[in-house]
Amino acid sequence: MRRAVVFTVLALLAACKGDRQKCETACRNYGTLMYWDVVDKELAELPADQREATRKKKLAEFSSQLENGVDTCVSQCESANNEKQTACMIGAKTAAEVKKCTE
Repeated sequence: MRRAVVFTVLALLAACKGDRQKCETACRNYGTLMYWDVVDKELAELPADQREATRKKKLAEFSSQLENGVDTCVSQCESANNEKQTACMIGAKTAAEVKKCTE
């Protein structure tokens, strides 16, 4: 009997979590759009001959930062279990759109 109760509680708790794969996709899209929105503005201010080298450097930094932060974002997304917000973040194509998803 006790095992049945524990199993039921664990099943209910698992049901309260968001989809991990969708959350990871949403977090990666959010991070990508927000990062490049800022970096593209910085690159536009640089002299043309410095842009490509700076872009390559920023790309390396982005990959590292995204991998370091994605797990925390995914955990928060799963806990929130907000399918509407997750879908919005996945579907966003611009930084402005993805910002609206989190407001």
